[in-house]
Amino acid sequence: MIQKIKSSMFVLATMLMGAVPLLVPVTVHASIASSVCQGTNIATSDTGSAGTGGECTDSSSTASTGGLYKLAANVVNIFSIIVGIIAVIMIIYGGFKYITSGGDSGNVSGAKNTLIYAIVGLIIVALAQFIVHFVLKTADSATTAG
Repeated sequence: MIQKIKSSMFVLATMLMGAVPLLVPVTVHASIASSVCQGTNIATSDTGSAGTGGECTDSSSTASTGGLYKLAANVVNIFSIIVGIIAVIMIIYGGFKYITSGGDSGNVSGAKNTLIYAIVGLIIVALAQFIVHFVLKTADSATTAG
């Protein structure tokens, strides 16, 4: 029974990791679309038709705030979501191990370690996302102010 659960958790984790390459084109498309919009807004700003079709709506954005900042923020958000999902799955798995331990001290300590490490992982992901967004905003404000 435990072996079946472990193998199904492995399959689920493998499927989640296989979905990561599918999410990368979305962030690249967002970066390319913002660059294209900036170029078209510059080229059509004197005709008054900028932002009337498609995604181009903001003609006042600069290259420093559009491309790299949004791309890095999207990548950090995607990785945080993936790691958060894995941590929640590990919390559920640790809880299941704890419930099915049957009072065996080795199994109980293993389940507690799984729960502790999963919760610590969630805390680290939250703090890492906060720190990365803080650094990106600070760097972005430094480039636009200077």
